[in-house]
Amino acid sequence: MRIADYDQALFHTHRSDWDSLLILMVRTKDHILSKKIEHFLHAYRFEHDYQIVQSQLYALLRYLDHAAEKTNAYLSELPG
Repeated sequence: MRIADYDQALFHTHRSDWDSLLILMVRTKDHILSKKIEHFLHAYRFEHDYQIVQSQLYALLRYLDHAAEKTNAYLSELPG
């Protein structure tokens, strides 16, 4: 997993750049990130209930925060 994927996902989400977020969903090697993006984009496009869209957005943002934190911690423990 690359920390850049999480940064890009956050950037594209903040800018509402859904096309770039979709491309990132396809290219990332993090399957969980890919699923979180997929669920959010599906809810954003097809759900009429804003609470569901908001729930999927928060799930994506929580995962981005968690994954970036864990990746940074892992990279800081590597020797060299």
